[in-house]
Amino acid sequence: MRYSRSSSSCRWRQQQWCPQPPLEPLMEGPDPEMLEDGNKKESSWELIREWFGVQKSFGAGSNFTSSSSFNGSGVQTKIGDLRLLLGVLGCPLAPIPLASADPEPPLHLKSTPIETSIAHYIIQQYLAATGSLKRRQKGEEQSIKNMYASGRVKMICCETEISSAGKTVKSLGTRSEEGGCFVLWQMLPGMWSLELVVAGHKLIAGSDGKIVWRHTPWLGTHAAKGPQRPLRRIIQGLDPRITASLFLKARCLGEKRIGEEDCFVLKVAADREAVMERSEGPAEVMRHVLYGYFSQKSGLLVYLEDSHLTRVDSGSSTDESATATAGAVYWETTIGSTLDDYREVLGGAGCSGVCVAHAGRSIATVFRFGEDESMQYSRSRMEEEWRIDDVDFNVPGLSLDYFIPPADIFHDPNTVVSPNSTSSQ
Repeated sequence: MRYSRSSSSCRWRQQQWCPQPPLEPLMEGPDPEMLEDGNKKESSWELIREWFGVQKSFGAGSNFTSSSSFNGSGVQTKIGDLRLLLGVLGCPLAPIPLASADPEPPLHLKSTPIETSIAHYIIQQYLAATGSLKRRQKGEEQSIKNMYASGRVKMICCETEISSAGKTVKSLGTRSEEGGCFVLWQMLPGMWSLELVVAGHKLIAGSDGKIVWRHTPWLGTHAAKGPQRPLRRIIQGLDPRITASLFLKARCLGEKRIGEEDCFVLKVAADREAVMERSEGPAEVMRHVLYGYFSQKSGLLVYLEDSHLTRVDSGSSTDESATATAGAVYWETTIGSTLDDYREVLGGAGCSGVCVAHAGRSIATVFRFGEDESMQYSRSRMEEEWRIDDVDFNVPGLSLDYFIPPADIFHDPNTVVSPNSTSSQ
């Protein structure tokens, strides 16, 4: 069944004005429970380091248990868990910028490495499985101007593991769960806007094609350095064209079984210059790699994993736990996402036939090591489950004004913004 433009607009108005149950009050400003933090500006890695410092203080004794970790510190620990969840899983970006809006096979196969040629073939199969290849052959690929998606999320802080002086202490916790919802808008090329609300706290992020920014109640609004990169939520099965463009320069590493699926594994990594641009202060980004697992049976992307390593110079940091003889501290963040429930989207003028993932689950691990000679390490594991309730293409009335960055980005003396610099995580 195909929807005309008039029926799509009518359906959109019905969704917009349909009576909904009353919503709970939304906390737009700073959390009163965090007022003691003041208005200091922090970067994402400082927030993670502070959280691990709290966990380390609990793990100093031998009686470190889940009750002391999650309940003994009361509300402050719950706030720290929520900050960590939103900082890691709220709006992460992909490792590299988009290579092309319309990936094509290589023209000179003889000069192309076999791993790259195989990767191009796998991407073409992925485009065919999602309906994008058929639309491109019909000349309908450029008819998609924008996208809208809304859904629900559930974030879980599951496990914390701390090692001190060769002794490992493990906390299983009580699976601190927080529910929420999100709304995502996208307009090509490279413009998007995300609003995510979890446990009454609102995270806002966006891109106007030149600047990527993020706002949280505890960090304020900030834009980091580096080349512009797409939002990870978009490449998690929502937009096959952007996902395919991201793997345009990928290499095929071979085969691997994920669950019950035999998959081809594609790898794409940010080059050294790009990750160096994202370094800030004592934090130096070492590498950022993305792996895509494409089903050999269906051709669809079923698993997505990226690994991000940051080196922090303890000698120039303000970490009170670091001693004068301490060396660098390494933070490795790994996010693995399972994509599921691929369905064809019906609606939007001329946009029928696009197949997107409507559900998924991510497991993130933040690993900290190399603080001193004792090789202490800390590891935290967290989860996110999401489901897409509504998705549509070519929404009427969406304009460039929806993607204008906040004015305080340009007035922040600590933020340097150039036409090619963007915010990242």
